[in-house]
Amino acid sequence: MALEKLKPAKGSVKKIKRVGRGQGSGMGKTSTRGGKGQTARTGYKAKRGFEGGQQPLQRRLPKVGFRSKVSKPYVINVDKAKKIFDLNDITIDILREHFSIPLYTKEVKIIGTKANELITKIKDEAVRVSGSTK
Repeated sequence: MALEKLKPAKGSVKKIKRVGRGQGSGMGKTSTRGGKGQTARTGYKAKRGFEGGQQPLQRRLPKVGFRSKVSKPYVINVDKAKKIFDLNDITIDILREHFSIPLYTKEVKIIGTKANELITKIKDEAVRVSGSTK
């Protein structure tokens, strides 16, 4: 029968490593655990990231990746951005065309000494004027 002649490919099947079965096996005596000490005992488990007392890598590197859940408004200072006075209506979409306001911004705050002059032009709830200038 043809099935009896089937064999695995050469080198694909390896013998299992039989540890602690005498000196002739080459893995007797210490059973591949090295010498004496804590690591040679059963039940030993090093803590994840432990480097033998050296400062671990995760503590040597700086903290990174915090993103605040508090959304702050994008601020436009009318003393520095004079072109806001040329606009007829002020909405967040119109301001995005004239200023580099990111798309994730949901609120815009207008500040400055003459900001209260723009209150009548604001047509959007997302655009506010700073409280000190009202």
